Amino acid sequence: MEPILAPESIDLIALAPVLVLSVFAMMVLVVDLFGGRNKTLLVFISLVGLLMTAISAFAKHPIPAYSFNDSYIVDHLSLFFICIFTISSALTILLSVEYNKREGINPGEYFALILFCTVGMILLASATDMIMIFLGIEIVSICLYVLTGIQRGNVRSNEAALKYFLLGAFATGFLLYGMTLIYGSTGSTNLFKIAEVTQNLGAQSNPLLLMGLVLLIIGFGFKVASVPFHMWSPDVYQGAPTPVTAFMSVGPKAAAFAAFFRVFAEAFPAMSPSWELLLTIIAVLSMFFGNLGAIMQTNIKRMLAFSSISHAGFLIMAVITKTSLAGSSLLFYMLAYSFTTFGIFGIVILLGRKGEENLEMKNYSGLAYKHPILALSMTILLFSLAGLPPFAGFIAKFYLFSAAIQEGLVTLVIIAVLNSAVSFYYYLKVIIFMYMKEQETEFRIALTPLTLFVIVIGVLGTLGLGIFPNSIIALASY
Repeated sequence: MEPILAPESIDLIALAPVLVLSVFAMMVLVVDLFGGRNKTLLVFISLVGLLMTAISAFAKHPIPAYSFNDSYIVDHLSLFFICIFTISSALTILLSVEYNKREGINPGEYFALILFCTVGMILLASATDMIMIFLGIEIVSICLYVLTGIQRGNVRSNEAALKYFLLGAFATGFLLYGMTLIYGSTGSTNLFKIAEVTQNLGAQSNPLLLMGLVLLIIGFGFKVASVPFHMWSPDVYQGAPTPVTAFMSVGPKAAAFAAFFRVFAEAFPAMSPSWELLLTIIAVLSMFFGNLGAIMQTNIKRMLAFSSISHAGFLIMAVITKTSLAGSSLLFYMLAYSFTTFGIFGIVILLGRKGEENLEMKNYSGLAYKHPILALSMTILLFSLAGLPPFAGFIAKFYLFSAAIQEGLVTLVIIAVLNSAVSFYYYLKVIIFMYMKEQETEFRIALTPLTLFVIVIGVLGTLGLGIFPNSIIALASY
């Protein structure tokens, strides 16, 4: 794709979302320091910052626009992902207000870390240079390490943060070493220049370049929690505060997939025979072991962790397909997944108790009789994750599978459809507890307005994208 605008060395308008959100994140820290005990203002500043970030993302026109010596791009893919990031971060903040009061978490540093993490996510989605990609990954990772362990008095949270940090640092080493080998083989870290070099058949057989590609796949595989690099996911999802679990399962994962897709679709399309088989194996293993692990769980957060591993397998299909239609299906899938995931975790927070208790599936027994609307909402959201019509998850999978079939990946699509059918089993387990089991524990639900608002947004988004998908599919197409 040829740039419409000549690349500029410095273009602050293109970088506006990063600058705006960084300023608001620092404002949150300053207000937290000098604003006294009333923390309501922090929520307002954070949400306004995210809104201004989403608006400022559209300041650059026309697109695609390249800047900072071709290392940063404003295009359709990055703009849509920025909208997903701001929506997911805003929903996380809304979920966290009452949760933080219940669990005694300081909101100042918490909200600031979410905003700084979103800055890293924007860099990841907009980067066209490996140095910029590495910078974005590090910003996101460091924020998530701290957010995972932000409940300092919770042993499980501390253990999850330590595991995440150690394994994350290890995976980052693979990623950085892979980038180093690719730079040594091609003489550039810019994705477009790497693509030019890899057009040469001689360069494609360079063993250092092939090793660099394998190491990149390992690094990205860890960030998106695909098999066999998923070992951190269940423990971290269970140990992290529930709003943070919802956040990391949507925003950072979407950012990692944005970079994953851009690197392999734009820098290495000529070498696709060298990496397609490896990614296909990873996708199939992620679907299979994600489903197998989820079937064996009794804790709902761990079940959702293994479910996200299975969904990572589906999303890797978009990277393998590497067409513009695959990119559009990736965008739609992540948006649908965002609404569904936040709706589910909103219900988990409502039913939870102080100290992260009440998270076993059996604790949902009889929910349909005591709180039928909550049970119906949970059913809609779980059916969407399973890919049943007429919900958003069905449209997202159909769109993704269609893109893969057009590229001849029929066998992979058949495997994906079978795994999607298997996933219905463990989602149905939760529904059976809600509708067909007698109540085992007393429901002490404080119907907090902000959490309820997130659940309503999740359900309406899931239904809206499923029943009226055309307008969003048109926006996602490029």
